[in-house]
Amino acid sequence: MGVAVEEVLKLPVLEKAKVQTDLYDRQVDWISVIETPVENFVRNNEFVLSTGVGCGDDVLALEGYVEDVIRSEASVLAFATGRHLYKIPDRVLKLAEKHELVVMEIPWEIRFGDILQDVLRLISEEKRQEQQRTEEIRQELINCVLNGKGLQEITSIVYQNTGIPTAISDHNKQIRANQYFDRYYIDVLNGHELPQEGTLVETDIDSDHPLRHYIETYEIGNQKCYQLTILSNYKKQGYILFKPKNEKDLTWVNLHILDHALTACALYFVKENAIEMTEIRLKDNFLLDLAKQEREMDRALLSKAQLLGYDLEKPYICLVGHIRFVQPEEERTSSTMPQVKSSSINSRNYYIQKEVTHAGDTLHRRTMTTFDEGEVIVYLETDRPDYEETANQFLDLIERRLHELLKGITISWGISCHKGGYQAFNKSYEEAATALKIGQQHEEGERTFFSDTRMNRLLMALSHEEEIGAIVSDTLEKLIDYDQKRQTELIHTFMIYNKYNSNVSQTSRALNLHRQSLLHRLRNIEHLTGLSLLNADDLFLLELSVRLWLLKKVDA
Repeated sequence: MGVAVEEVLKLPVLEKAKVQTDLYDRQVDWISVIETPVENFVRNNEFVLSTGVGCGDDVLALEGYVEDVIRSEASVLAFATGRHLYKIPDRVLKLAEKHELVVMEIPWEIRFGDILQDVLRLISEEKRQEQQRTEEIRQELINCVLNGKGLQEITSIVYQNTGIPTAISDHNKQIRANQYFDRYYIDVLNGHELPQEGTLVETDIDSDHPLRHYIETYEIGNQKCYQLTILSNYKKQGYILFKPKNEKDLTWVNLHILDHALTACALYFVKENAIEMTEIRLKDNFLLDLAKQEREMDRALLSKAQLLGYDLEKPYICLVGHIRFVQPEEERTSSTMPQVKSSSINSRNYYIQKEVTHAGDTLHRRTMTTFDEGEVIVYLETDRPDYEETANQFLDLIERRLHELLKGITISWGISCHKGGYQAFNKSYEEAATALKIGQQHEEGERTFFSDTRMNRLLMALSHEEEIGAIVSDTLEKLIDYDQKRQTELIHTFMIYNKYNSNVSQTSRALNLHRQSLLHRLRNIEHLTGLSLLNADDLFLLELSVRLWLLKKVDA
């Protein structure tokens, strides 16, 4: 932020000043009176006034003084001639020209105070105009967002007012807007271009603007580009990328405009997130109502679904998943690992939603997804005859990618394909939820199709009969009590024994038990239940009782 040297020379107080060098393209940010020694009293782009006192008769001393001013990167050096200095030596002028320092002579009778006053007034007026301009640009950027325009308009305003190529990306480095920013540098920063890589280096922009401390600098070959992080609510929303032709373009004014653009981008992402969250809530509520309420497929429902981007006239299967996190063993036992969940609920649901959408796109199938109390509910478009194969392909895609993103996640699935018609979505959800409940008797991460649960559903219906419940309780009471008090697994042992058709060798291998230990457990089961595992009727009664008890346990 400063005034061009030509503008300073137009001041009436400097009308009689004589410029002894070329008028280089320099600007004046400040003005001061400095005599020898200079040391660190002169700043960059400063207009220096001097009488040459102590140097007038000593050319070498004067040359040293000018060298000090040059090192300070001042713009102008003006000598008051007529008392201590009568003429600036040619060797001093050549030195100044070599380093593009503007040197002038001012008549002795012109007071430094008058020069200081007029130059400072000019600089102040220039600053006021620049501040007014940047304020107008700030208002334009904010109005751009408030009036529903997007990130592309923001980059356009920045480029029009700074001439600096600019791009805006989201937090995943996906470019959302671009104004003459070289795509090559974007690819390098995203790791898509080799062999060169963008190297993060210390920012050395010569500016006192506060934004300087937030700029990240990347070296790409012998080029540099810059990045600002867009934050809102302490969350990283995206980045502003900009690449000036040279660092001189990063003036105080241009940095101020970039700062205002940063604010506008943060406001845009807040607005976008609010709209997205509202849309998500509307979709969630709609799908939950569709799944859990008996709804007639009338024109009003189809129209509402269409507004939300859903087509309910397509055939869908329903998948209900129970989400569970298991912390890896090495994390549980390591003293250096923090004992925290792998992911918050919001971010967990975000990743699941993302993978559901990706899997649907891969299979060219529509999907509708919502979440409810630790469950994910998905409606997947499919052709009914091969719905089991489609469901398995779909879940394979989700789980393979999801396990890489969220360590320790396990999802058990219940899957149903209703025949359609009245209340099709509600019926398919209830069937999928029933299949999930039945599948949870077994290992976590199981997939259970409603069509494969006929025996279990029959048992569930029987389990509600009081007399049957009494028989189950009488049969298993001592066995359940024994397992609970002694922390044994007699019921599980029986289920494995029954699975292998009473084969002792196969059961002992499956349970990793010595044969004699297994026989001891089986004798305990017979003793506690009063039933013989060699009697077919007793074996059937015990199996039926255990399965009914497990179903009721899951139902509870």
